[in-house]
Amino acid sequence: MVNLSSESCEACRMDASKVSISAINTLISEIKGWELITDPIDQLKKVYNFPDYKGAVDFSNKIAVMADREDHHPKITLEWGKVSVLWWSHKIKGLHKNDFICAAKTDNLYQEK
Repeated sequence: MVNLSSESCEACRMDASKVSISAINTLISEIKGWELITDPIDQLKKVYNFPDYKGAVDFSNKIAVMADREDHHPKITLEWGKVSVLWWSHKIKGLHKNDFICAAKTDNLYQEK
């Protein structure tokens, strides 16, 4: 079993390889509840629910701190009681192992709430 949340992101270059379909299937099985979006490009998506706006804001801020530390940044959509997170690698316009690592770290942040 891969422990993605204990890994760190590597610098992603424009010529970095996207993860293969086989690797996507293996890695996504390690991050429960994440959805593979394929249009317009491969992305990982998950929606987290909260009982109020403040909880959603606090969670969004925790993701921002982690993303800066990993130097890998998602799209975060903040709403009352809900945070949607999309991970993908902008430089390669698709998925890199970094996206799966950060998805796992996002789940850990949610469990800490």
